[in-house]
Amino acid sequence: MKKLVVIGAGMASGRMLEHLFDADPEAYEVTLFNAEPRGNYNRLMLSPVLSGEKTYEEIVTHDEAWYADHKVTCRFGEKVTGIDRDRKVVIGEKGEVAYDKLVIATGSNPFIIPLPGHDLEGVIAYRDLEDTNRMIDLGAQPDAKAVVIGGGLLGLEAAAGLRLRGVDVTVVHIMGHLMERQLDEAAGYLLRKSLTEKGIKVMCKANSKEILGEDGKVRALLLDDGTELPCDLLVMAVGIRPSTALASEAGLAVGKGVHVDDQMVTSDADILSLGECVEHNGAIFGLVAPLYDQAKVLANTLLGQPDTFVNKEVSTKLKVTGCDLFSAGDFAEGETREDIVFRDPARGVYKRLVLEGNRIVGAVMYGDTADGAWFYSHIKDATDVAEMRDTLIFGPAFQGGGTADPLAAVAALPDDAEICGCNGVCKGTIVDAIKGGAGDLPSLKAQTKASGSCGTCTGLVEQLLELTLGDSYAAPAAQPICACCDLTHEDVRRLIKSKELKSQPAVWQELGWKTPNGCHVCRPAVNFYLLADWPLEYQDDLQSRFVNERKHANIQKDGTFSVMPRMWGGITTPDELRAIADAADKYRVPTVKVTGGQRIDLLGVKGEDLPAIWADLNRAGMVSGHAYSKGLRTVKTCVGTDHCRFGTQDSTGLGIKLEKLLWGSWTPHKVKLGVSGCPRNCAEATCKDVGIVCVDSGYQVGVAGAAGMDVKETERLADATTEEEAIELTTAFIQLYRENAKYLDRPYKWVAKVGLDWVKERVVDDLDSRRALVERFEISQSVYRKDPWADHVENERKRYAPLADLTLEAAE
Repeated sequence: MKKLVVIGAGMASGRMLEHLFDADPEAYEVTLFNAEPRGNYNRLMLSPVLSGEKTYEEIVTHDEAWYADHKVTCRFGEKVTGIDRDRKVVIGEKGEVAYDKLVIATGSNPFIIPLPGHDLEGVIAYRDLEDTNRMIDLGAQPDAKAVVIGGGLLGLEAAAGLRLRGVDVTVVHIMGHLMERQLDEAAGYLLRKSLTEKGIKVMCKANSKEILGEDGKVRALLLDDGTELPCDLLVMAVGIRPSTALASEAGLAVGKGVHVDDQMVTSDADILSLGECVEHNGAIFGLVAPLYDQAKVLANTLLGQPDTFVNKEVSTKLKVTGCDLFSAGDFAEGETREDIVFRDPARGVYKRLVLEGNRIVGAVMYGDTADGAWFYSHIKDATDVAEMRDTLIFGPAFQGGGTADPLAAVAALPDDAEICGCNGVCKGTIVDAIKGGAGDLPSLKAQTKASGSCGTCTGLVEQLLELTLGDSYAAPAAQPICACCDLTHEDVRRLIKSKELKSQPAVWQELGWKTPNGCHVCRPAVNFYLLADWPLEYQDDLQSRFVNERKHANIQKDGTFSVMPRMWGGITTPDELRAIADAADKYRVPTVKVTGGQRIDLLGVKGEDLPAIWADLNRAGMVSGHAYSKGLRTVKTCVGTDHCRFGTQDSTGLGIKLEKLLWGSWTPHKVKLGVSGCPRNCAEATCKDVGIVCVDSGYQVGVAGAAGMDVKETERLADATTEEEAIELTTAFIQLYRENAKYLDRPYKWVAKVGLDWVKERVVDDLDSRRALVERFEISQSVYRKDPWADHVENERKRYAPLADLTLEAAE
């Protein structure tokens, strides 16, 4: 009888032996090595053992009687130290065993992050029964605390099991949402919500820095933001690596794993391999379904029967009680792909199908996974779903079955009057298009581009529609934020507050977004609403910002950037001017321009030079002017009482104080201030978003001015007798604007919607309301009053490359 030696008594080799014995029990004399002091058990069920739902005995796959019945020589608890391919023997700690055929099923090793302190007592992986027992023992200790690093399948199962044992558990995950390999953001949000309700703390976007110890034992995990998480046990569940050392030392072909062909044969014809240790056509394996397919192929190969391993789509489920989750296929976004999304916020249900053509390529479900197998079968079989597309998401059960008339002013305009300044579209062109069949705003945008850019002219265009079509024109209802949902900007803002939604996935799920993760229109708006309403809880998402805000510089038409350092109140020094001149020389800046906002702009800076020029300007004491941002841009001042014989107050000093107070604040659109030292208004304060004119009796605070595509004088908010009062009124107005305005509405548009009287009631008349607004502004500034140039210099210097992605152009 031929001799078969198997190294590793895991689930893959166990299933292979079952196939082998079922087909021909007399084909081989089998010797089975295993480093663990036991045979095959179902590692997938370690989580229920940890949680107390099962015992170890209940998850044993092959007991002593099974091995005895099949005459398997068991060498359990004995490590293999080498393979002599020339003599065809396996060398164990207790002696050698000859083989005719050898199967390497050494599985994988848990990856341990080499953090300082990773070798402390109490730092473990979650891989085998011993690890599970360590966690079970921890649950018997009073007030026990554990930290789990890793928010993947294994880490969450460990955390859930520990929590059921009464342990205080915190999950630390470096990525933005849990199980990012298997789930999209929306499902990740629901999972996190469910785990939190179970008493598990979850920290995403958290980077571990050091494991702290005391007397050789783990004491806490230190994060890079300085947070300490006390723990009696630290579980690392951050991934696995194929165990290839034995195969590599034997001279077999090894890459990421042991190389095998379609018959599971290694580079040595008499040595086969399967499981988590192998690499097949560049793929390695961590889920059980493909391992069982490998087992069947390998058994047939040993018996001389033709068979071929094909790596198929796999599905994922989480073994945590109360978390119904299913994931299969590829759910990444792509230009050729479409999403079908179903949400039921009340039941906590989320379903998403990813289609390419008429084929399902991916599925993610949470809360209701009953149809998972049905969708999985269609993914595997590449089923054409064209005929059931409309009902596909519902599963198999649903298949087959008194003022002046504003129109008068528009009517009086000549045909050559320009309506859309952005695209140069006149009244006559728009009217001709309407008469030609463009009966609504989208059609007009498509045909003429009118109102298709900044949107300022939308009201005029709608009036032309009403004027031309008469009673047949149906005025559009309030427009949703975008095609991703049915809610207006105002609705979204209100619901974010009332429902206490503090993340983008929470918004997508709870407000019924039709797309999985929003789009380039709604993501920047939702990102702003969240950071404005929850500054301490929400972490700003750089990928939801326009390109200028991502790059912290203004992109130019040739792909270069403009860099504008901040000059407080328009005041500079010889040292700052020298630094700017040196930077212009050093980085070959083609254009240096003084702006209308009393700043110096360096135009034509190459993308790869940004971190270096930021660093040079930082060293000279200068910070970003945020000239690219939806935030405070400039505070323009005149010299006031410092030098001017007409100055009534210190306008320069007030401008500097305001700029240093307000800088870094993100707002719905850009905000510009002006402070003039007297009514002669040299700083042009009366056409700013906030303009202060100094007079003998104090300060006249005006708001809602404009000097762009619309020209509008400020409206008087209040008169202040002291500088402190003027600053407080300005700050309260900015905060009220931040908390209530529609994204990309300048203050003058917002004030026109809500009315100046409404603003005055909250900022001027109600002193408690004003001071509460100022207090909330300061809370937000504690997070955002910082220089993004300095924050990004070190990281960006290494990663910056010439700009290729010009998406999300800034809306000016």
